Amino acid sequence: MKDYLIIGKIGGAHGVRGEVKIIPLTDDVRRFSSLSECMILDEKEHIKETLEVEKTRVDETRTLIKFKGIDDRDEVGKLTGFFIGVTRDNAVKLPEGRFFIADLIGLTVVDSERGELGTIKDIMNSGASDIIIVKRKGKNELLIPYLNAIVTNVDLSAGVMSVTLPEGLYEIYE
Repeated sequence: MKDYLIIGKIGGAHGVRGEVKIIPLTDDVRRFSSLSECMILDEKEHIKETLEVEKTRVDETRTLIKFKGIDDRDEVGKLTGFFIGVTRDNAVKLPEGRFFIADLIGLTVVDSERGELGTIKDIMNSGASDIIIVKRKGKNELLIPYLNAIVTNVDLSAGVMSVTLPEGLYEIYE
């Protein structure tokens, strides 16, 4: 498990005074409003530096950050395309039974009837519910709705997500 979580990607400069456009990679963009510092990570998720946040602006259409010491478009250009991460201590506190997607990726998915199905490749938001994408050896990926009626248990320490697939779902992918 990584000791940081990626919450956004730097999309480029906004204006000429060093403000940065952020592409949020988090469920709640308001979390940027309380950000005081963050890590800058390259495309391979190597930490490049930690920057202090001078101010943020979040509205319905955009998320902007002004970092201390980044004062013009050229300096922002050097950061464009990099990721923004926070330590787990600075991450948003999740309610009981909720998990960060980064922590679910790689878990083994075990069905109550069929046993091991594969590993979680990603979680995709479909609007109605999240969809678990399960990578299987030599077979098509399996898409499972992330619903309480299906996901019966998540044990991060054991690396297992237990599911009970509804009748017919497994057969669609066979």
